Amino acid sequence: MAARAGKSGTKATQRLIAQQIEGPDGERCTVMVNPGESPASWLYTHKLLSRRQFDASETIRRDWERAAMGARVTMNWDSAAAPSGGRRVGPGAPDRSLRQIAARDRLHGALAAAGPGLSDILWRVACACEGLGAAERALGWPARAGKLVLGFALDRVADYYRIR
Repeated sequence: MAARAGKSGTKATQRLIAQQIEGPDGERCTVMVNPGESPASWLYTHKLLSRRQFDASETIRRDWERAAMGARVTMNWDSAAAPSGGRRVGPGAPDRSLRQIAARDRLHGALAAAGPGLSDILWRVACACEGLGAAERALGWPARAGKLVLGFALDRVADYYRIR
C-alpha cells in the first residue's frame, strides 16, 4: 500500500508483511506488521543488514520482550501489594515464569556471545529499539561506525541462536 506524505507529492511506501507471533497465552497467530517500525527492520529493508542478521536481531528482541526486562510503566494500585514487614508476596508481585527465566538466560547468553564492545550497540538497537545514529552518539562513536559493529554483533548472535 502506498501513502502520500505531505503536499509535496512525494510517496512513502509502507509495506505490511504477515508475521507469526506467540501471544501471552502461548498460542501462535498471524499479524500484519510494518517492517520499518524497528531500527533493525529499517536497516534490513534498506539492505544494510542481511536476512540472517535481521533474524538474529528479531530473535534477541523477542527474548528481551519475553524476559520482561524492560522498565515497567504501570503502577499496581492493589492495596494487598503494599510492602509489609513480613516476607509475604502480594498478588501484584512479579511472577517469573519458567518461560521468562529461559528467555532471560538466552538473552544473557546472546549478549555474552556478542562480546564486550559489541553488545552495547546490539542491546541499544535490537532490544531498546534505539536508532543507529542515536546509539552511535550515546556511545561516543563516529557516524556510520555502528552499522559495521552492529553487523559483527548480529553475526555472533546468529551463531549463538544457530540461525542459518
